[in-house]
Amino acid sequence: MKKLFDELSTEVSKKTTRKYSTSFSLGILALKPSIRNAIYAIYGYVRLADEIVDSFHGYDKKTLLERLKKETETALQEGISLNPILHSFQDSVKKYTIDESLIWHFLHSMEMDLEPLQYTSKEYERYIYGSAEVVGLMCLQVFTEGRKHQYEELKPYAQKLGSAFQKVNFLRDLKDDYHVLGRTYFPNIELSIFDGQTKDEIEKEIASEFKEALSGIRRLPSSSRFGVYLAYKYYLELFRKIKNKTPEKIMEERIRIPNYHKLSLTLKSYIRYKTTML
Repeated sequence: MKKLFDELSTEVSKKTTRKYSTSFSLGILALKPSIRNAIYAIYGYVRLADEIVDSFHGYDKKTLLERLKKETETALQEGISLNPILHSFQDSVKKYTIDESLIWHFLHSMEMDLEPLQYTSKEYERYIYGSAEVVGLMCLQVFTEGRKHQYEELKPYAQKLGSAFQKVNFLRDLKDDYHVLGRTYFPNIELSIFDGQTKDEIEKEIASEFKEALSGIRRLPSSSRFGVYLAYKYYLELFRKIKNKTPEKIMEERIRIPNYHKLSLTLKSYIRYKTTML
């Protein structure tokens, strides 16, 4: 029965999410049960593409990514894939009428990661849109469940949140991106002389995006509001830890939030959410 394969595909996406991200896993658990599987599917798919460009060293990444691109196109056309992660993703795309152009923008940003690149401001904006903002927009289409007016109203806030998350990731991963992968995402910045002033300028930009995004989170449907708020709180805490580190420390280590701290943050966030309703 195909139903068994559908269930298996969802389970693979769920396990992928839990394996790679405690933060997003806890956030998804705070969503309404009926929309969780679609968000697992989106995360599983973007994680798969991200792993190709970030982790599959010693393999032909360009060929692997091109294969994923072609298989994605085929899966969307045929409504099925033998790749469980891709199968659950295409099913969610169809179910929630996710704009397929968002997928191609995402894959284009993944292609940009195949070669070391010193980003210009225009390339930086294009990369962030494709690698992060469109993922937020895919999730927003699930959250709004076909309510187009609500989607359009919340779209700018989803983009700001995705952008803030990605820029926090850039700072967190600065050491590996620069020294291991040869990437420099922030435009007009020489990381060999990364200093406090440069770090402050980046952090001001991120803080502004977090502030704007929160006003959008407050307007999300109740089915997704707390889950997104929880992810926001995790990243805000990570951002605060990064702000408290010197530029030298950022270039030497990957900043993390221990799992026990995440669980504590979950409880505190829930109490605040129930008390203030944001």
